[in-house]
Amino acid sequence: MASVMINQVRRGFYLDSVALMRVARTIGLMPGVAESALMMGTAANRQIMQDAGVLDAEGASAEGNDLVVAVRADSQTAADEAIAEAIRQLDQPKTQTETASWRPRTLRQAVKSAPASNFALISVPGDYAIAEARKAVRHGLHAMIFSDNVPVDAERALKEEAREAGRLVMGPDCGTAIIGGVPLAFANVVPRGDIGIIGASGTGIQEVSCLIAQNGGGISHAIGVGGRDLSAEVGGITTLMAMDLLERGSGTRHIVLISKPPATDVARQVIERIAKSSKPYTVCFVGAENVAVPDNAAAAATLKAAAEQSLGDRAFPNFDTLPVSVPEGRRAVGLFSGGTLCAEAQIVFRDARLPLGSNAPIPGVAALGENSRGHAFIDLGDDEFTRGKPHPMIDPSVRDDLLCETLSDPSVGAILIDIVIGYGAHEDPAGHLAGVLASVGGERPIVVASVTGTDEDPQGRAAQVATLEAAGVVVAPSNADAAIYALACVEPVA
Repeated sequence: MASVMINQVRRGFYLDSVALMRVARTIGLMPGVAESALMMGTAANRQIMQDAGVLDAEGASAEGNDLVVAVRADSQTAADEAIAEAIRQLDQPKTQTETASWRPRTLRQAVKSAPASNFALISVPGDYAIAEARKAVRHGLHAMIFSDNVPVDAERALKEEAREAGRLVMGPDCGTAIIGGVPLAFANVVPRGDIGIIGASGTGIQEVSCLIAQNGGGISHAIGVGGRDLSAEVGGITTLMAMDLLERGSGTRHIVLISKPPATDVARQVIERIAKSSKPYTVCFVGAENVAVPDNAAAAATLKAAAEQSLGDRAFPNFDTLPVSVPEGRRAVGLFSGGTLCAEAQIVFRDARLPLGSNAPIPGVAALGENSRGHAFIDLGDDEFTRGKPHPMIDPSVRDDLLCETLSDPSVGAILIDIVIGYGAHEDPAGHLAGVLASVGGERPIVVASVTGTDEDPQGRAAQVATLEAAGVVVAPSNADAAIYALACVEPVA
């Protein structure tokens, strides 16, 4: 069937990427719409739209400050209606409060209007993020860069300049932080407390901070550093600065460090800095084996173990639900929205010496294509699934097609799902999953889930758990517990 493609370019029109993704998700669900995108017209974004088959000549003419609204649909009518709805949402009148208050259009104006501020959150296309962050640093601000698609050499140069100025640069691609009790980007409502977290991973910070909150603890600060900070190219600049900040802070008793395995030289610097600290540490290099730490630190294999150690080796309540045996030879498939949650689940299966593949493998796990017949854990937040599309934490429908395919696969005995709630996340991910499960008839594999969040989050963790249980999902108290339960289902103890 022939399709119709329409692009509309709005010159000099900017909206945050999360807001654009929400509009794209809405029009993408309209009848007859095959693909949709709302993206700023940077070269990288135009290439993404080109690869997705939604860019026409008008869209190709866009520049970085222009917004491209792109639709590919089954008919002209469907395409026109989708474009009209996107424009309606973009142009919907502001509330009286919004129109009555002046808002600065530049960082310089913002600093002038709020001279006591010392922190800037930056979410602009990656081509412009470094320039805006540099302006922030030169105005005396710490900066959190939500944007991605930033060259690594530019990240290094910015962080070196910020270090000289005594300013912290969190990111690029920093998705989660809690600063002075304020949740930023994808974060959760947790109580204030005396545990500090430093994390290269957004969902890793979320899981640990929420488990701490659920078990009576609280967070002083959770400092995101960006996924590349502990690489050899960047050298752990922000991580080391964050360690110094939490060391000096009287409100922090214990520090948790979360990352996938750092570069060797960077890991050595971090461990040496821990050894000089007056405070106890928990080190969770997710997926690493045999991590050597100094006397004032403990290594944690999983995010759950990291949370337990931070609370004084407090054992969390046991998950006593008996596993369901599935027919021999059935495998487990994990469909994750959080990359670090996917890595944590891999640890459980790797340490059980089971054949496992992943599109984001930890050390000791095969790449997915190399292990097609074994268990498979997929990070759906990886670029291959999110290029030009919303992240599955924003739009859980990104998982739907693969989930339906897995539910009907006779080789699958258990499906492992993570539900991540909080600010920035979908308003009801559990309800969405329940709807998908209800649409699939007949027998299905065991579905095991965990909910990363708190009852104070906008979605409410208890309400999300109740929705899942009503849909027949086994809900574990943590992502690690969910992986252990899935393992017991497919590999019962003799």
